[in-house]
Order: sequence, then C-alpha cells, then structure tokens
Amino acid sequence: MKKTTMLLAALLLMGAAQAREDKVQIHGQAAGTQTVDVAAATTTVDYRYADRGRGDQLKASWTLDEKGLPLRYEARGLDYWHAPIEERFEAAGGRLSWHNRVDRGEQAQTATPAFYLPANAPPEYQAVLARALLKAPGHKLALLPGGEASLRRLQTLQLNGQDLTLYHIAGLDFMPTPIWLHADGSTAAVLTDWLETLPPELLAVRGQLMAAQDAAAQAWHAELARTHLRTPAGGTLLIRNARLFDPRDLSVRERVSVRIVGDRIVQVDEDAKLAAPASGEVIDARGRLLMPGLWDVHQHFSGVDGVFDLIAGVTSARDMANDNEALLARVRRFDAGTELGPRVVLAGIMEGTGPLAGPTDVRIDSVEKALAAVDWYADRGYEQIKIYSSYPPTLIAPTAERAHARGLRVSGHVPAYATARQFIEAGADEIQHLNFILLNFFPEFQETRGKDRYTVAAQKIGAFDLDQPRFAEFVALLRRHGTVLDPTMVTLEGLFSGEPAKAAPALRPVVQRFPIVARRQALSGAVAVPAGHEADYAKALPGFLRMLKRLHEAGVPLMPGTDAFAGYSLHRDLELYVQAGIPNAEVLRLATLGPARVLGAEFDRGVIAPGKRADLILVDGDPLTNIADIRKIHRTIKGGRIIDPLALEQALGIAKP
Repeated sequence: MKKTTMLLAALLLMGAAQAREDKVQIHGQAAGTQTVDVAAATTTVDYRYADRGRGDQLKASWTLDEKGLPLRYEARGLDYWHAPIEERFEAAGGRLSWHNRVDRGEQAQTATPAFYLPANAPPEYQAVLARALLKAPGHKLALLPGGEASLRRLQTLQLNGQDLTLYHIAGLDFMPTPIWLHADGSTAAVLTDWLETLPPELLAVRGQLMAAQDAAAQAWHAELARTHLRTPAGGTLLIRNARLFDPRDLSVRERVSVRIVGDRIVQVDEDAKLAAPASGEVIDARGRLLMPGLWDVHQHFSGVDGVFDLIAGVTSARDMANDNEALLARVRRFDAGTELGPRVVLAGIMEGTGPLAGPTDVRIDSVEKALAAVDWYADRGYEQIKIYSSYPPTLIAPTAERAHARGLRVSGHVPAYATARQFIEAGADEIQHLNFILLNFFPEFQETRGKDRYTVAAQKIGAFDLDQPRFAEFVALLRRHGTVLDPTMVTLEGLFSGEPAKAAPALRPVVQRFPIVARRQALSGAVAVPAGHEADYAKALPGFLRMLKRLHEAGVPLMPGTDAFAGYSLHRDLELYVQAGIPNAEVLRLATLGPARVLGAEFDRGVIAPGKRADLILVDGDPLTNIADIRKIHRTIKGGRIIDPLALEQALGIAKP
C-alpha cells in the first residue's frame, strides 16, 4: 500500500518533469526522435522519424485532469505516408468533442470517466494511458470513441540502477500492448516489433527489455495456440461430403471424403468408399468446398500475423525480410504449435548502405560481405535471398552466383540505378512488386529507394502502351529466364486507390469489427495524391491490372502475395486477380499449387492427395463462381490440426460479423 501511495503521489507531481529527447529506432537502426516537454499543465511532443522517404512527422500537445484523463488534445503533421493529419479533442462545459480525419463526435460528459484515444498519437501518449489506468478503479477505463482498456503489471527489472516495470494494456489491439514505466510512473520505453522509442540511457539495455517483452508475448501466444489449435481425438480425422477442388486440372469432385492420420493425408475417395473410423473425429463438410490451404508469398511476420493467416486459410507463407534471429525463433514456434502461424519459407534480406537503406543490419558494401551473408542464410535454412533497394548493382551477379551455388533463389526490389532487365540478366529469379516492371521502361527514374518507386509508377502506368514492341520483347525476356513475379496487387491498390482517412479496400469488409486502436490504425495507409495527378492515380490500379493479365496470358509465373495486413489482404489480392480478368479457378491454382511448385514444396503441399501434408481449408461458399466467397473460411486445417476462424477472431477482440 505504501509503494502504491508513493507511486500515485509521484504521478500527480509529474507536471514538473524535465524535457527529454527519446531516440526512435527501426529494428535497432537510428530513425528519429521524440521530444517530450512538460511546461506547467501542458505536455508538448515533437515526434518524427524517417523510413526510406516515409515516416511520421507529428506535433502534439495535451493537458490532463487530476485523474490523468485528457482535457485537451491537439495534433497536426504528416502520417507515415506523409498524408496530412489534424486532430483536436476537448472536454469543456460538460461536453466531450473531438474531430480527426477518421471520425468526429460529441457527447455529454458523464460520471463515468472516459479516456480519449487519438487517431494519430506519438508513443508518449501510450504511457499517458498507462498512468491513467494506474489511477483508475480496478485499473480499467472506458475509451473514447469506444471500447475499454485495462492494465496488468507483468514484471519489474533492475537495469542501469533503475526499476523498470513492464505493463500490458488490453483492449486496444488484437494482443496486449506493452509499455515500460519507471518506478515513479514516468515513461521508460515504448517498444514494438517495428519501432522502438526510448531515452539514450536505456539504449544499452534495449535487448533485455525486448527479451522480457517478447517472453510475455510468447506466453500469450502459447495460451492462444493451446486453446485454438485442436488435435482430433485419436489423431485421426475424416472429412466427408465435400466438394474437392484439384488445382492440377481445375476440376471439382462432388461427395468426396478425405482421411487424415496425424499430419498427413492418407486417403481421398468417394464418400461411399471411406467408412467412419472406429476412433477419431468426423467433420461433415455439408457440401462445402474443400481445397488446399492458401499461400501468401509476401509477408513480414510480427505480432499476430500468423494468427490472421490461419483465420484466412493461409497455411503456407513466405517471409520476405525480417529481424532474422527473431524470425527464426518465431518459425520454430509456428512449427511446434506453440504459436499460431503457417509453414514459412524464409527469404533473407540483403541491403546496401546509406541513409535510405532499409531497416536491417545485413548491409553489404563488398563482395566478401555479400558472399558471407549468403552463406549465413544458407547455413540456417533460408531458401531465398531478397536484394533490397540500396544494394550495389555491381554486387548482384556475384551474390546471385553464390546463392545459386548454395541452392538459394534470388529475388528482390530492383535496386536503385539498375533496371529490371539488368537485375534479371545479373541472375535474379524473381522480382517483387509490379511497379518495378513498369519502371524498367523509364530508366531516367533511377532513384527508387524512396517514394518515387510508387509515385512515378502511379503517374506513368495509365498511359503505358502494353502493345508496344519493347514490352513484348521484355515479356519474352521474362519467359526466357523463367522469371517469377510477386506483384503484390493488394498493396498497389491500397497505395493508389485507397484514401488516407479510410481503411484499405482489403480491410473494409472487416475493419468495423476490430478493437479501437487496430481499427484506427487501419484507417490510413494510402499515398497522398500529389496535386494535379488525381487523374493519373485513378488510372493507376486499372493499368496495373491490365499488365497483370497480359503477363499471365503470356505465361509469366505469378504468385499472389500481399506485403500488407495478414490474412484478409490475400483474399482481396485474389479478388484483384479476378478483377484483372484471370478466371477464378486459375486464380485459386495460383494461390495453392503455383507457389508450391515455384518454391520447391510441390512434393508436400499444393494439392489434396495421399502423402501430402494435411493443410487444407473448408470454404462456406463457392469461390470458383464468386471469388469473394474465399473470405468465408469455415475451417482451417494445418498439419491435421483444426482451427475455427470465427472463434479465433473473437479471441483477438474482433466482434462477431
């Protein structure tokens, strides 16, 4: 009781705190600052960081009452994609009012305390909520514009002679939100899988803070997996009365049964030829479509991405660049079933140096370093190298030669000051993002490390002539080299056809069911259209869809992948392939058997047949007729273990449909 009283007293005196400057890092790389200045009753924060020409630039200020609840909040600046932000909240005259780019509201102030959550806020504001929750009865508070937050203390570490306490805030996002506070309640650190905000004196112990935070997250994941990854009784599962889609010949067989023992399919036949097992479990498909699990070939796993994959029927995926050691540990947990997630193909990033280099410590400036990095990845089971935008073009060929000698594929962004043709001729097997194919024909735009790789493409694609001889010749080059494309159509749609104040089209069917912060975070992400280019941007997605269809018709291998919100975005990606004019059945093949063939997993996955992994999905609809029905995943089965997507959504705080 004495410690609690001292803490609350300290919180009341925090108005006298000194100004401080926190460091903002991306995966341990310096990216920006957060300056926090408390003068009298007003806190002012200047928050900004740079990430390859992107990054938030925000100035915010607020005042609080004696309970730590906001009386006023104001902010203006730019979001991650440099779309403008302006926001205001005020509690005055018995009324609460707020407006920002995603919502606005007004209501009477009641006896029940409520904490306003901004649509865009600096990391420091997360600690403001934590301190208010510490003061609140039961450590719970109603939120504006909706929801409820609660606080739980996890553990205290003694580091650098200081007591640093880790708390979890529930009710904001799909999983608890971590926050570190000092013993007096002041902010210590705000760390995520992506961004890290902490004072200079704690940089040396960042690793220990992250380790404790990760351990708490893993415990949460393990409990979620224990509850929602179910092994059939006796280890045997029989699925009856299904419509079976076979991507090898695009056929559908009626009234089919599939018998699974352990993690393998052992028999596929007509219902009448497979009797119910003496022990085990039977699922009556009731005529639902049974098909191989989906692939998403472009992800960057963090948080609950693996959970959303299984909700969406994605049982196989590829990680296209990450914090390598953390990723390897996460994939081991996926495979062990202690964290929910798909089977993962590993692609290791290799980047150059300089101020626009991507957020990785694998930075290469010599042949020796390039060869050593390839060997490091090969020795740890990676199957592919991903070359990034600042990579020196002169190192592509020796990198590709060593990768191929070690049995690894080579893909990536086309590096700055190179063209897609040069990338392929130097040894690349695959290219990420369809905009790099377009930019091959505009070599005058060589600086592709910033936003130009998106904005120039948006301005050029609408008028680009796909019938010109040089495009046909380039397509022939792709076919001659067997080059594979990872177009990420859903990302291009989100950038060019979205609006900064609205959810990406991929999430609009589900976003209103999300927890409050997750919903707010989803209501942004599009590129702000430059003045005078509105017509160009309106033509951008249709232009890329025409290119996608032309490439498919020419026989260039395509693999659906998102580089966006996990799970649901793949469904939208497949809808875009159909929108481009590719038949539904062929799109489903591209999302199942196609990646298995390209990525060397056809022996194990991609079709429902005896001897294959029991990775499959039951769809409560007919995506062969209406591709949007691919969103209706009734059950996901990974390795013979059963997942109920609706129950899993609810466990993440997502409301029922």
